[in-house]
Amino acid sequence: MRQSMQDQALLRYSRQIMLPEVDIEGQERLLAARALIIGGGGLGSPVALYLAAAGVGQVTIADADEVELSNLQRQIAHREADIGRNKAVSAVAAAAALNPDCELSALPVQLQDEALLEAVTNADVVLDCTDRFSSRYAINAACRKAGKPLVSGAAIRFSGQLAVFDPRDAQSPCYACLYPPDGSGDEALSCAESGVIAPLVGLIGSFQALEAIKLLSGAGKVHQGLSTFDGLSGQWRHFRVMRDPACSVCGLA
Repeated sequence: MRQSMQDQALLRYSRQIMLPEVDIEGQERLLAARALIIGGGGLGSPVALYLAAAGVGQVTIADADEVELSNLQRQIAHREADIGRNKAVSAVAAAAALNPDCELSALPVQLQDEALLEAVTNADVVLDCTDRFSSRYAINAACRKAGKPLVSGAAIRFSGQLAVFDPRDAQSPCYACLYPPDGSGDEALSCAESGVIAPLVGLIGSFQALEAIKLLSGAGKVHQGLSTFDGLSGQWRHFRVMRDPACSVCGLA
């Protein structure tokens, strides 16, 4: 059942509602919002848990993979009992345990083509929590076509990054502006192949959840450009990213 601002909801979300940037109106916008999380692993775990806990009304999680023992080092939505279970289904169960009033649904498939576009079109914000360039390009293209904001995160080894792409803003770049496709095939690096320090995915995933909540509630200023984090030095860097007029996805030409 869709959440409403009854006494229990007012109590549950009281620490957000007392923030003037959110207030009752912002919380009501969250309750009416729909989020699509693509990837239920290291990044998708904290995203799913925080969006559900914060009161986003509808959260859909898509992932075709199953939970493995090696995932448990960083994918905090899953437990040993979930090994062999689909990640989207497992993450939905974990988020529902935090907030049973959130409408949660699992898509235990790899979203592609028309199914991807349909899922993106039905969302108010899309969070890319995947770890392959091929998936990121496809999600970016679908978001651009559907006119939906995209919160993109990545984490590998000790390095993480975040960017927000919003096609509703004429000046906003897209993922392909930042990383132009070069036709060389899929990204060679993934956590399974290169390793990742456990808290890094939590840090970047939490950053993604924060930006999604800002987008949906209207609080603050949405992140601009690209932020990168070096876990070994503890340093953040920010880069301005301009829209590429020659971009194959959002180019102005």
